[in-house]
Amino acid sequence: MAVLDVSKKAGIYRTLYQINAAFAAIVEHYQALREMGALSARFTRLYEGFTRELQAEFNQDFLLPLHGIELDDWAHFGKVRQQWEKYLRDPDDASISAGRKKTVSKKSSAKKRRAAGRP
Repeated sequence: MAVLDVSKKAGIYRTLYQINAAFAAIVEHYQALREMGALSARFTRLYEGFTRELQAEFNQDFLLPLHGIELDDWAHFGKVRQQWEKYLRDPDDASISAGRKKTVSKKSSAKKRRAAGRP
């Protein structure tokens, strides 16, 4: 998947929020109708269940593709960060790191030889 334009992605999340807020408002309206005596408690629970089920189904269908987009963006922009960190890294860091690995390796080898009873 291609990286989405940031304003387009923000618009998608804004719209998703508005849709979910509308589902919440519908559930609140059921409660208001029940309190006014226009809807029984039984049907309030029933319609609330239908509404929340539809909301969950919508979110699931909608968020699966968004999850893929976010993973692609994470991978893409992670590479950008890694390139920047590589640029900032001091060239001497690589030789220092290699030197530390050799020292650790030598110590490890010496411990193994002593444990085996060899000098």
